Amino acid sequence: MGISAGFMMPHPPLIIPDVGKGEEKKIQKTIDAYQKATEIISFLQPETIVLLSPHQTMYADYFHISPGQDARGDFGQFRAGQIFMEVSYDTEFVRMLCEKARDVGLQAGVLGERDKKLDHGTMVPLYFVNQRWTNYRLVRVGLSGLPLTTHYRLGQCIRDVAQALGQNTVIIASGDLSHKLKEDGPCGYQKEGPAYDAQIIDVMGKAAFGELLEFSESFCEKAAECGHRSFTILAGAFDRTGVKTELLSYEGPFGVGYGICIYRSCGSDETRNFLDQHEEKEQRELLARQKREDPYVRLARYTIEAVTETGNLPEIPQGLPEELYHSRAGAFVSLKEDGRLRGCIGTIQALRESLAEEIMHNAVSACSQDPRFSPVEGWEMDRLTISVDVMGETQKISSPEELDVARYGVIVTSGAKRGLLLPNLEGVNTIEQQIAIAKQKAGIKAHETVELERFEVIRHHE
Repeated sequence: MGISAGFMMPHPPLIIPDVGKGEEKKIQKTIDAYQKATEIISFLQPETIVLLSPHQTMYADYFHISPGQDARGDFGQFRAGQIFMEVSYDTEFVRMLCEKARDVGLQAGVLGERDKKLDHGTMVPLYFVNQRWTNYRLVRVGLSGLPLTTHYRLGQCIRDVAQALGQNTVIIASGDLSHKLKEDGPCGYQKEGPAYDAQIIDVMGKAAFGELLEFSESFCEKAAECGHRSFTILAGAFDRTGVKTELLSYEGPFGVGYGICIYRSCGSDETRNFLDQHEEKEQRELLARQKREDPYVRLARYTIEAVTETGNLPEIPQGLPEELYHSRAGAFVSLKEDGRLRGCIGTIQALRESLAEEIMHNAVSACSQDPRFSPVEGWEMDRLTISVDVMGETQKISSPEELDVARYGVIVTSGAKRGLLLPNLEGVNTIEQQIAIAKQKAGIKAHETVELERFEVIRHHE
């Protein structure tokens, strides 16, 4: 049978009466919507519930799927330990999902569990489900720091496994919306908060799942959203599937957005192949970008393509601008994938015989030796955007007042520790931020005094 329905559900612990102690009445719309959604689940009587939780074990480059036969959890951390639940896992579904993910090259599995206990992102939705239907087995899936497109692909894997098993399956995407709706909310106010909630409710309310892939990482981060990746996995589970959609509720009186939507499967619909459409659009844009790339960026891309394909550094190509062959300078190569940093390595001063060699060696380092990321693989090349910063001379300065985040990069030094941050970076808006991040990169404590240097760069991109 496969996936019969999907649900977008929030997970505020205070919605549980023993936790909220009356405060839950302020989100009565959400409670009423939960009751209606779980009525549908009880009517469908799913054999398996796949629950996607942002508060499950999470890794930067790996999806954790809960292992074992069963698990237990309670609301003790919210002073309501008497409210508990136990679940049985669908071990066959988990086994097949791990195999399917491996077959399509996704990093997902049952390794690395940090805490067997159920998290509140799992328990809040199940608190309502269990009031009406308990004869199900659970598949509990965590999120990752991987791109949104990869979350969508995991959803496709979930769909394929549900279809292969022929089980009546329901998928629940647990997640709150923005946490920055009000000044007196848990995370304060930022204009991106209400903007995110308006946009996500519009997208989810009309099941325009392709638009989920268009949200920028910086926008989501500024909005302090919680469930976007859960919603994107749910979207992938309905790839090429028609859905009947109903937006049940939205509210945010505590400064956090709560939305509930229902998606009922309506059979095959090949026009809803949102990932394919997104990648075709990305490919068109990439080809247009590559045509606009200047020689410095083309050199870095040429090098990375050769290294990912052959494992070897290629020869310096012919036909480059003369300054690449004859000048020397430090250079940084930065990689982004789907708008997120994918690698950045460089040299402050020239170490090679020519700027071309400097860029090529640093391109190799950025794609394979940045300790924050796994090496870039060949299939990622079409998703990479690349920039090359050629370093100017460094100047010692006596005060942060001599910095300008848009014009100057900064180098901080404390003893043998040295950290650098490039200028004009998205999200770095103040000198204080710039210095703090450079210190953090160098392993220098925030309160430590540092020597400061500044530098300018010539940035090459499209």
